[in-house]
Amino acid sequence: MDLRGLLLDYAGVLDEPGMDAVARALRATGVRTAVVSNADRLPDPELADGFDSVVLSGAVGFAKPDPEIYRLAARRIGLEPGECVFVDDLRRNVDGAVAAGMVGIHHSDRDSTTTELEALFEARLAP
Repeated sequence: MDLRGLLLDYAGVLDEPGMDAVARALRATGVRTAVVSNADRLPDPELADGFDSVVLSGAVGFAKPDPEIYRLAARRIGLEPGECVFVDDLRRNVDGAVAAGMVGIHHSDRDSTTTELEALFEARLAP
């Protein structure tokens, strides 16, 4: 499996302290990153600067768990869905990403998600 992309939900994942640093650490290794959120905008517009793309349901016309939003996010970072991992705190959204062909991680806390990402991307991610 050649995983080269990381897509993350904002509310419930990236708003957890330290999760943005995990995403930045993976991006620094060459992993393409995107925020995928069922929102009209990000609470902090500067957050977008740390990602290769931001896909907001309010702007694209479809929302998680519709598989099309995950496919669009993958295209925007230049990858196929099968090359991407999606992280969300809601199981139904993870299921939508899996239906689109991605590897899904059901986020419950930073430590367990970081451990899974380290295994999938074969990278060491300091907290």
